Amino acid sequence: MCCGAFLLAAAGLLAGRRAATYWGQASQLATRHPNVTVEADAIYVHDRGVWSSGGATSGIDLALALIEQDAGRQVALKVARALVVYLKRAGGQSQHSVLLDVQAHSESDRFAELEQWIVEHLNTDLGVETLARTVHMSPRNFARVYAQTRGWTPAKAVEAIRIDVARRRLEETTDRIETVAERTGFTGEERMRTAFIRSLGIPPREYRKRFAST
Repeated sequence: MCCGAFLLAAAGLLAGRRAATYWGQASQLATRHPNVTVEADAIYVHDRGVWSSGGATSGIDLALALIEQDAGRQVALKVARALVVYLKRAGGQSQHSVLLDVQAHSESDRFAELEQWIVEHLNTDLGVETLARTVHMSPRNFARVYAQTRGWTPAKAVEAIRIDVARRRLEETTDRIETVAERTGFTGEERMRTAFIRSLGIPPREYRKRFAST
């Protein structure tokens, strides 16, 4: 679990195998052990009998996967409910949200309420003028201050939030792809597909095949 992958690699148990570790240390593991294929953003990896996972909470996902392998999916889901784990995530799924990562590296919470407001209004006009009006700033000043605070433009933030919400809907619901695109504010399925490939390197349909919990 987590940085325990370094111990497995040092012992030679990961040689020629794929492995996961905490995403913040993935590059270090790959540098130290070039004979290990490090999947930097995977929640957990199972390769020929050796299991490894990302950060601390990813160990829960790994444990649930072990239970599912030994006792079946229904038992694993019952355990997940008992642990109050609302989503049993699949191996290979992204460890973190792009938006949360940006927020974590920002020194200011000034726009946190705005970003939550965006989540709740994905089907409305989320142009700079609307966002600026919501925080009582001029469009020009808002765009400048937001970029300085968060390290990306308001438009990039809106797209990242839409992708995060769309990902969750693809994982947890059986809604049609076009319905997910509509409800998350994309102008169409193709627009969402382009955004997914640009951000995640995978189209929505393939994402659902890999990570759907239903």
